[in-house]
Amino acid sequence: QLQLVESGGGLVQPGGSLRLSCEASRFTLNDYAIGWFRQAPGKEREGVSCISEAGDRTLYADSVKGRFTISRDNAKNTAYLQMNSLKPEDTAIYYCAATLYGINWYQGDYDYWGQGTQVTVSS
Repeated sequence: QLQLVESGGGLVQPGGSLRLSCEASRFTLNDYAIGWFRQAPGKEREGVSCISEAGDRTLYADSVKGRFTISRDNAKNTAYLQMNSLKPEDTAIYYCAATLYGINWYQGDYDYWGQGTQVTVSS
């Protein structure tokens, strides 16, 4: 069974940093664009950032521009989301997902999803 596994979530104070990882097993990420999405309590899941198959194109939600950085290491079959200057409103479950349809925000295009990792920003 193809899997994506997120890690790196946790509790952090406002202004702090976390780096999320998304590792694929039983398939290679090289052919897939990767998206990071998040869902806060009582809210719909929203796109945070996306990266193309080769890592040469990225997208960011306005709310995270300048604070979050998406990257990938295809040799390690892993994608990352570096989150700096975290705010309480960044609190959510963060999911990574993979799509063969190229870099885009449409969640219906994403074929594989991880189980999510909790990020809590609180003092």
